[in-house]
Parts: sequence; C-alpha cells; structure tokens
Amino acid sequence: MNANTLPSSRVAVSRRGSFVAKSLPWVAAALLPLILDGSTTNNLAYSLIWAFGAMGLAVMWGHAGILSFGQTAFFGLAGYAYGVFTINFGEGWMSTSTGLLIALAVSAVLALALGYVIFYGKVQGVFIGIVTLSTTLVFETFMAQTAGPQWAIGAARLNGYNGMSGMPALSLPWSGGFMAIEGVPFYYLILVLLALVYALTRRLIGSTFGLTLAAIRENPQRAEMLGVDIRRHQLLIFIYGCTLGGLSGCLYTVWGAYITPSSMGLTAAAMPVIYVATAGRKSIGGAIIGTAALVWGSQSLAVYSSEYAMILLGAILLLVVLAAPEGVLPFLAQLLRRIRARRRAAVRAQTQPMPRRSEGN
Repeated sequence: MNANTLPSSRVAVSRRGSFVAKSLPWVAAALLPLILDGSTTNNLAYSLIWAFGAMGLAVMWGHAGILSFGQTAFFGLAGYAYGVFTINFGEGWMSTSTGLLIALAVSAVLALALGYVIFYGKVQGVFIGIVTLSTTLVFETFMAQTAGPQWAIGAARLNGYNGMSGMPALSLPWSGGFMAIEGVPFYYLILVLLALVYALTRRLIGSTFGLTLAAIRENPQRAEMLGVDIRRHQLLIFIYGCTLGGLSGCLYTVWGAYITPSSMGLTAAAMPVIYVATAGRKSIGGAIIGTAALVWGSQSLAVYSSEYAMILLGAILLLVVLAAPEGVLPFLAQLLRRIRARRRAAVRAQTQPMPRRSEGN
C-alpha cells in the first residue's frame, strides 16, 4: 500500500508527520544558542560552516558519481578573494556583501574552467579525483610561496604560509552606519543559509535535472544513447558543488578573519571526502549532520593533540568502509526499518487467529 491508495486523511496526517520530523532538527538548531554560551555557539557555527562544501560534494559524488578532491581548492580561493576585496574596499555592508558575491563568482568561474577541461576532455572515473587533487595542491604550492612583500594586491598582503588576516566581518546597514554580524547573529546567518541551500539542493536532485544525473551516474553510455548531453550536466553540477565549497571558504574567512594555504593542503583536501563518506554519499541532510558532528569531535580532540583527531577520523573512515559502505546514517536508517518490520511482523503473528482444525482430525 502506498500514498496513492491511502485515504486522504491518512495521507495528510502522514505528510504532516513527515514535515514535523524534518523540521525538528532545524528548530533544535535554532534553539541551541538559548542554552549554550557564546563560545560554544561560535564553535558550533564553525562546525556548520564546513557543511556547505560537504553538501556540494554529496551532490557531485552521491548523485552524479563525480568524486572530487577539489572542494578545498575552491574553499581557499574564495576565502582569499573575499579577503583581498574587503581589505581593499573597507568594512562597510556594501563592501562585505559584494566581497561575498565576488568570492562565489570566483569559485564558479574557476569551476567552469576546470570542469570544462575535465568533462569535455573526457576525463572519467578515478582520474577526476586525481586531476582535482592535483589542482588543489598546485594552488596550495603557489599560495605558499607568496610570502614576500611583492606578493600583494593593493593593500592585501598574501603572506604565504603566515596567511592573510584582518578581513572585516559581514555587516548590515544599521542606524545610519553598519552592524557587524558576529557571535550569535553569525550563527543564525549560517543556519539560514544552510536551510536555503539544503532546500535548493533537495529541489535540484528531485527535479528532472537530478533524475538525469542519476541516469548518468548509473549508466553514462545508455544516457548518451538516449540523447542526454552528459558533459553539460556533469559540468553544471560540478560548478554548483564547487561553488558551495567556495561558500564554506568565504564564511570560514569571515568567521576567523584569517585564511592560509594549509586550508588547501593534502590533509584538508581529504576531509570533505571523509565527512561525506561517513554520513552517506546520497544523504544531503546527513552531510550537514555528519560534517558538523565530525568537525566538532575532531576540534575537541585537537585541543589535546591534532594527531588524535586524525586517528579518530581515519578509524571512523575505515569502520565505515568495512561495515557501512553507504554511510553511517543510511545504515542506521536501514537498521531501524528492519527493526520496525520485525516488530510489525511479530504483532501480526500474535493477532492472527489460529487456523481451525477440521472435524475429521
């Protein structure tokens, strides 16, 4: 029995229950600043910042079959673009909001260039990961050698591995001036952006475009024979996913007023892949929850030693690959469905009347 065969009242109740269940995590997240102190809320905002890039990778990898190690390349470049623009043009609300848009535009344009080379150059499979990882390391190597005073764009010094600092926070017009979005307001800004991007991404993968991506992922040859321009679809979703990685980088730069080439290093490039693989490649909501949980846990361990955090993430990834290759959250959801099915079967067996013995026996 499906939703089409259920009475309309039961369908409405089911839909309301589904809406309430999906809304509960967002409501809980909105209430957290009321019970947490400012420092904890700030750290939670930091953990959620990485979820944008994780959602982008989940769309590319889980729904289009494109495994990219380039999320941190766009993360770092968008952060530098925001820093360069805002340091040169000031901390007003117009400057900071324009800097955010320019950072996203830089990510989209670079993703267009790299994606065109990859997909129209017919790079496929594991080689996409190699190309994107190589691109990330090239950007990191270049930015690392910009320590000299000659490496400056206007008033913005790149500073090599020392990193660029002093970027202004995002701001809004307020009482004839502007108000910086920091602390709890910044947390709510992250939460609102996450909700909007989540809704947009869910709508995208549920559309005809998303179904076409699924067909390309399952059998690209068959999709091409049916007249689908697979390279165009792959390029568009690659641009979308990489731009979300750039959004993470820009918000990270706003959060800490700092960006460094190490954000594009080899270890950093592997982090989004670990987050998404652990949460579940096809789960957009899982990418948010899993990323926030793993970033929070690794940061808590990094207080004692950064090696502890890496050991934990490595152990989690190994466990996921061996025991739950589809991800922890899909594995737990499937386990709950099995438990419920067994309970329903047990209830039916208890309520089913015993067969009547025939008079001959």
